[in-house]
Amino acid sequence: MSTPEQTEHLVLPGVLTAAEATETVAAIAAVQREDGALPWFRGHHLDPWDHTEAAMALDAAGEHEAAARAYDWLARNQNADGSWYAAYHDGDPQQPTDRSLESNFCAYVAVGVWHHYLATGDDAFVDRMWPTVFAAVEFVLGLQQPGGQIGWKREPDGTPVNDALLTGSSSIHQALRCALAIAERREEPQPDWELATGALAHAIRSHPERFLDKNRYSMDWYYPVLGGAVTGAEATARIQEGWDRFVVPGLGVRCVLPNPWVTGGESCELALALWVTGESDRALEILQSVQHLRTEGGLYWTGYVFEGNRAFWPEELTTWTAGSLLLAVAALGGDEATTAVFGGERLPVGLEPDCCR
Repeated sequence: MSTPEQTEHLVLPGVLTAAEATETVAAIAAVQREDGALPWFRGHHLDPWDHTEAAMALDAAGEHEAAARAYDWLARNQNADGSWYAAYHDGDPQQPTDRSLESNFCAYVAVGVWHHYLATGDDAFVDRMWPTVFAAVEFVLGLQQPGGQIGWKREPDGTPVNDALLTGSSSIHQALRCALAIAERREEPQPDWELATGALAHAIRSHPERFLDKNRYSMDWYYPVLGGAVTGAEATARIQEGWDRFVVPGLGVRCVLPNPWVTGGESCELALALWVTGESDRALEILQSVQHLRTEGGLYWTGYVFEGNRAFWPEELTTWTAGSLLLAVAALGGDEATTAVFGGERLPVGLEPDCCR
């Protein structure tokens, strides 16, 4: 169980008290299986991306042993080609329920492993997880297209789907930078990864036509900023451009237009993106606005329909929604590992293509 000292940076006015932070951490930990798996909730499925996000939240709260068990689950259950299935029933590796292989799901292990290392300084953990990270990155880069974007998945039979998603590729951009940081730590340079990272960043910044048009989704709005490809004045302008379309004052962030549905995960990720651009005050306001999703016990509803029947929907309390909140709060609270992973100032940036330098 986390101590008050471990969760001190998770106290934020209007968002979490010390007792509430401890309660939320304990609620996530209570869902974790003995083998380390972190499903959305018990009896539902696990996907590798959200599993990793929940593990990062545990690390942000000082629950390092529990987080390490989550990464060990990934290492034990990685497919021979470096991938993971998109979903497993209740985190049971013997019961995959979606055998497609999504590139951003597979890449995100690098973000989690680097975050855990920064939180613990555990070199042995990095050494143990390096083969897992290496294989995952190689799988993902096998889907990179000539324009730099990353195809979003392989079908269960291995057939590549070369269409790229802006949100997924932006998440992969962050993951590649973390993978490069791990490689640097091990003194094992990966020049091909550097080139791939630079090409992907250029595609995200300069070639929206290389990605499927999903601009109705709020994630496509803020993820290029959250993933570190769009920075500075361009990042600020991008956030401002979509603000009135996606932000519902006092309630949070819409998942998809025009639906009257705000979601906790997107709201907390936007708060992280705002923190990245230096807008901590607005980040705080967003986090305060989604506290209506909090339930007794410390978890959060996935979302809320604010027109018509006005109901929490779907009726689920997910580890990753709570995890996204804890990570956003940790960033605002100055947690070193979390700020390093999402701030990105010390992460390698890759090498842009010759045409773009």
